[in-house]
Amino acid sequence: MKYQKLKKALILLADGTIFHGKAVGKEGSAFGEVCFNTGMTGYQEIFTDPSYYGQLMVTTNAHIGNYGVNNEEVESDSVKIAGLICKNFSYDFSRDAADGSLEDFLNTNNLLAISDVDTRALVAYIRDNGAMNAVISTDVDNIDALKKQLADTPNMNGLELASKVSTKEPYTIGDENASIRISALDIGIKKNILRNLVKRGAYVKVFPYNSKFEDLEAFKPNGYFLSNGPGDPEPLIEAQGVAKEIIKRDLPLFGICLGHQVIALANGISTYKMHNGHRGINHPVKNLITGKGEITSQNHGFAINREETEAHSDVEITHVHLNDNTVAGIKMKSKNVFSVQYHPEASPGPHDSSYLFDEFIKNIQKN
Repeated sequence: MKYQKLKKALILLADGTIFHGKAVGKEGSAFGEVCFNTGMTGYQEIFTDPSYYGQLMVTTNAHIGNYGVNNEEVESDSVKIAGLICKNFSYDFSRDAADGSLEDFLNTNNLLAISDVDTRALVAYIRDNGAMNAVISTDVDNIDALKKQLADTPNMNGLELASKVSTKEPYTIGDENASIRISALDIGIKKNILRNLVKRGAYVKVFPYNSKFEDLEAFKPNGYFLSNGPGDPEPLIEAQGVAKEIIKRDLPLFGICLGHQVIALANGISTYKMHNGHRGINHPVKNLITGKGEITSQNHGFAINREETEAHSDVEITHVHLNDNTVAGIKMKSKNVFSVQYHPEASPGPHDSSYLFDEFIKNIQKN
């Protein structure tokens, strides 16, 4: 009955390709870079992950919404994706721990979503042709107008987005009497990263994206952390400056995802926009130090230059992505600094890489 009431909707890609679907609830248009996530679970965490800010998310799992939402399963204070594209949207849900339906969650967050899309065809198209801007809309009779608006949508390449998702004011989390204090630069931080640090006995102060090293230093931390986040790392000049200062002073530093890219840039290693990025919870990574494999959670559309990393006299590649041989982790040879391109805090995803938080704590303790 509800299906019959759904309004027609479409996906218009920047190259003019159109895919059709139905509006889940809200009507209108949403613009952003279209990308896909291959995870079977974790849609609520994905939708609230700051790293996805401004992106139209295609979920490859056939059913979305079937287990509802839980108030605790969020990675930030609001939905960060620009819009949702899925195959089958479940208005009903079956889960004892659910606090409500995904439909209500999306409506509360004023998010446009479209279902009944041939997501296999759409993902195959993005995979072959690369990530690009797109619009999802219920305004199916005004293609020309949508094309004009889409042409004005900023490209992700060169786009600074950390300022859109970072905290406005510093805040703390954890036990203030803890023996380990960490200053974290928020360029799009996930809540589960903070939970992992606190769980290991750290008291963390989180700082806005444009904070100076002196701001972080005033907390008298034992270690520093650069978070994940959205957009292109190159415009984050202030964050790179913070990283350079920490590196110069040989202080314990750990970076994840966008933070990893910022550390690379601080070492003169360039970054580049990937064809369609890595987004999912089953990405294979090899730890070159231990020789062990890890199944990892990943979410990034940029990567660091491998040739430049290999040529750097003070940077060692510690992890590689086994699907395409991109750099998945680095450490500095003469400094207490390391970083990874993927998400050891998972949420969603496997916990093969959670040992990296333990390594960070050990690095702090031995400093």
